[in-house]
Formats: sequence, C-alpha cells, structure tokens
Amino acid sequence: MFCFTFGCNVKQNSSDRQSLSSDTIRYAQGFTVQHFDDYTSVEVRDPWDSTRILQRYLLVDRNQSLSGNLPKGTVVRTPVQNIVVYTSVHAAIIDQLGEIGRVIGVCEPRYMDTPAIQKGLKAGKIADLGEATAPNIEKIIDIGAEIIIASPFQNAGYGPAEKLGIPIIEAADYMESLPLGRTEWIRFYGLLFDKSALADSIFHETEQRYLDLKGLVKHVQNRPTVISEKKFGSSWYMPAGDSYIAHLYADAGADYVFKDLPGAGSTPLAFETVLDKAIHADLWLIKYNQATEMTYKDLRTEYTPYENFDAFKNRRIYTCNTGVVPYYEEFPIHPDYLLKDLVWVFHPELLPGYTPRYYRKME
Repeated sequence: MFCFTFGCNVKQNSSDRQSLSSDTIRYAQGFTVQHFDDYTSVEVRDPWDSTRILQRYLLVDRNQSLSGNLPKGTVVRTPVQNIVVYTSVHAAIIDQLGEIGRVIGVCEPRYMDTPAIQKGLKAGKIADLGEATAPNIEKIIDIGAEIIIASPFQNAGYGPAEKLGIPIIEAADYMESLPLGRTEWIRFYGLLFDKSALADSIFHETEQRYLDLKGLVKHVQNRPTVISEKKFGSSWYMPAGDSYIAHLYADAGADYVFKDLPGAGSTPLAFETVLDKAIHADLWLIKYNQATEMTYKDLRTEYTPYENFDAFKNRRIYTCNTGVVPYYEEFPIHPDYLLKDLVWVFHPELLPGYTPRYYRKME
C-alpha cells in the first residue's frame, strides 16, 4: 500500500491486498483515498490530533458481496442511499452532485436554503429530524436511514445515533485551512455516490477559476489592510493567520491586520485589543443575518465605539447579509465565488463592471 498524501499511518501487508491506485489529494489535509481490487479506503484524519485517524471508511459496491478479509473500518455500501444530512453545507454539496433525491431526512431545516430540500420537506419526502445536537433517533430509524453525514466537533460524539449501527460520515471539511482544501472534499463525497468524474470536474473547474483570480492580483503593489467581522458579546472572534478567511484575504490581494495570530480557527480578542491594532485598517468586512440591510447607524447603535475605526469614518465597510444570499451553502465548495467578491472589494479596478455575489458597500 502506498500514499502520496497526509494522514497515512496505517500499516498493511502488501501480500494481503493489492492496491490499484492512490489518489493524490492536492490541497486537503484531512483525508486520503486508496483504491483496492474490491473496495476503496478513505481515511479521515483527526483534525485535532494529526497523529491519529478519525475514521477509516471502506467503500464497497452495494451489488458486490463483502470480502471476508476486509481491514478494520466502517463499511459503506455505494452508491449511498437513504441519507440523513445534519448540515446545510453538505445538503448543498449533495445537490451539486445531482443526488438530492437520496436525502430522506435533515436536521435544522430552517437553515437549509437548498430549494430541493425545502421542496422535499413541504412534500413530506424529507423528514425534519430536529436539532443536529439531539436528532430524533426514532424518526431516523422509522424513515430507514442507511447513512448519516455530520460534522465532527472536538471532544463530542453523536449521542444515541452512534448506537444505531448506521455509518456516520464524519465530514471534517470545515477544519481545512486552505480554501481549495475544503473544496477538495467533494472528491470524497463523489465516491459515496459513484460520481467521481463529476466531483473531480467540479473541483478542477473551481480550482482553475480560483487560481486565475489569485493570479490577477499577483503583481498588485497596493495591498489594503483589512479586518473581519465584529464583536460578539464581550469578545471579537478574529480569524487566525492560518485560517480559511486569512488565506482568502491574502489570495485576493489584501494585507490582513491579524495575519500573525497563531492557528487556523478564530481567536477571541478584547475590543480594545482590536481597536489598538486595527484602528487604521483601510477596509472592514462584516457578515450578518437580518431582514434589512445593515447601515452605519445600525452599527453605531449596536456599539458606539465602532465609530472610532478609520474604515467606519471613511465609509469603507463592506457587508454580507447571509440571510438573503446563499453564502454558507456556496463558499465551501465554490471559494472562487467568494474570492472574486474579495478581489472586487480590494481591487475593483481589476474587475470592471463586476456585480458582487455576496458583499455590498455599506450605505
């Protein structure tokens, strides 16, 4: 057995099983793929401990008999059918693969903006399973679910769902720090549906558009300084320097003020800390969810000290209302959409006539 990607720490006697090929994963660090004669092995790495494997999935054609000498792992019959999905992101990915008809249950449908999901819910073809943290186990059994797709969290399991004997696909794509790394997980999901060719096509087309946009700003001399979001409660959760959003800012030609924050997640900072370091930032990007468009008056009313930032004074704040645009459904699989918006924000002269998909200049 051989591996070109991160996360391979499983030893297997080559005389026991002949490996046919090993997919080279170019950006994602969270999973590996290896093809064998009678199954495909996908190993998902523990995002919080790179020395261990979170899960090994053995994908076996559902029309093929199970081999008696499969290695240890969770057997998943493909193409998968009768799926339960916990998150809107993965519902949208399944829709991209043209397999939304296989979804029979979802959690937290109020967040599911995929039209086909809402249509299925209204028609009674898709069950509302309640909250993702405590799904309706009886209903999962009643509807005949064969597989669950859910996002793992550190030091947290899936409760009673783990005892059902139903494979749980631990979709840790959100832990990838590189935008194209997160996108590349569609290659794993494509294997579940026997849609590898389509998944690879979606990935490579997205990759090409992303790299073309990144190349557009390669030689820009002026990189505006930028900060992200706003405070929540007593803390301002600022994306760290190796985070998904920090990479996007850099690829779009900006100088992220907090690029030196360690880690790939978000760091809670005191408002005074942010103000001290970012008071003179050129641009400020904010996401929110409300019925009406956010204004400078709204921002000042929410927290008066916001008006001390240069970006506030100079009216250089850009906002994304996630309640009216499909931001969270699209950007994990299409970071090129988001990158194009950011290039427009930072260097509008490079995209003349472009109408942004998510962001608008705060009026």
